Amino acid sequence: VLGANGSGKTTLVRMIVGESLPSNLGACKFWIHHNLRIAYVSQHAFYHVEQHLEDAPAAYIQWRFKHGYDKEKLNSEAYRISEEEQQVIDDLSIEGIWSRRLKGGKLEYEVKKRNIKEKDNIYYTRDQLMGFGLANLIKQTDEKIASKEAGLDLRPVTITEVQKHLDNFGLAQEFGTYGKIRGLSGGQKVKLVLAAALWTCPHLLVLDEPTNYLDREALGALSAALNEWGGSVIMISHNKQFYSSVCKEEWNVGDGKVEISGISKEREMKAVARKKKIVKEEEGDELLDKVGGNVNANGDKYKDAKTNFWGKSLSKKEARNYEKAKKKGDVKRMREQLQVPVGKVMPGFEELGDGKIAPKI
Repeated sequence: VLGANGSGKTTLVRMIVGESLPSNLGACKFWIHHNLRIAYVSQHAFYHVEQHLEDAPAAYIQWRFKHGYDKEKLNSEAYRISEEEQQVIDDLSIEGIWSRRLKGGKLEYEVKKRNIKEKDNIYYTRDQLMGFGLANLIKQTDEKIASKEAGLDLRPVTITEVQKHLDNFGLAQEFGTYGKIRGLSGGQKVKLVLAAALWTCPHLLVLDEPTNYLDREALGALSAALNEWGGSVIMISHNKQFYSSVCKEEWNVGDGKVEISGISKEREMKAVARKKKIVKEEEGDELLDKVGGNVNANGDKYKDAKTNFWGKSLSKKEARNYEKAKKKGDVKRMREQLQVPVGKVMPGFEELGDGKIAPKI
């Protein structure tokens, strides 16, 4: 993203990451996919950690992601529930939004109301909830669901796991686990900010003037890493030597318009491609020989699950037990973990039957 100072580059980026809205909303089209995961590193990189100077870097990441989503993002001004919106929530007696589905080409949200049984939950369309004035409640719900789709609710947030992640960004244990953020150098704080941003496995990484807070060596390492990474990158930068090594498409901002030159190409996720190749090589007769011929071929016929029949997220224990039952083809056990009542068929999991008659394989 290029343009003179004050041309609106940062304003454009802040709209993309959801921190602001167009001033002429209604006269323009503004749409962000509800499952898009975005990581944003602002021009003032230390802003992300300045509220946690007395904490260790690992503790900061634990605080931010321990609930399976980015708590710092949901606490930001762009996502925070205002007093007016909270009043609407109270007036409608909304306890929370439990799930989301696509029906007839429209998004519908399952709303749980206070003192009302779960079976009486009501589905509202996105437009209806927006009409009530619940824009930020929808944004928070979409962010949480997108995080769960990425498996963040199942990713361990232990000190050991977090430190392994920090090691990938060159933040050793003596600084990541045992040191405080206050004691980090400027470069180390930037490494922490980048590590936190990429914890969510984002689809899109947005960098605002990275050359302002990274030295030449760090910029070289970042450029190499981004070219290996399979996600998308948007950056504001005046350093053509740096951005041209990563980005092939230029957005020129000026006079309230964006002119695009160049073409961005999709990059292959090399590490994932290698992993898939190994799995493929071990299928069939080779896999049978490896495990002594005791392979349940029915396990792959069942879908993965992240929520139960009632729309609640599976706990880590339930998720593990479901996976074990899935591999064995144990339909009864899978239904138990998903809390599907006897006689009921869980939408999207029709292969598990109604619990009365064993499903045909």
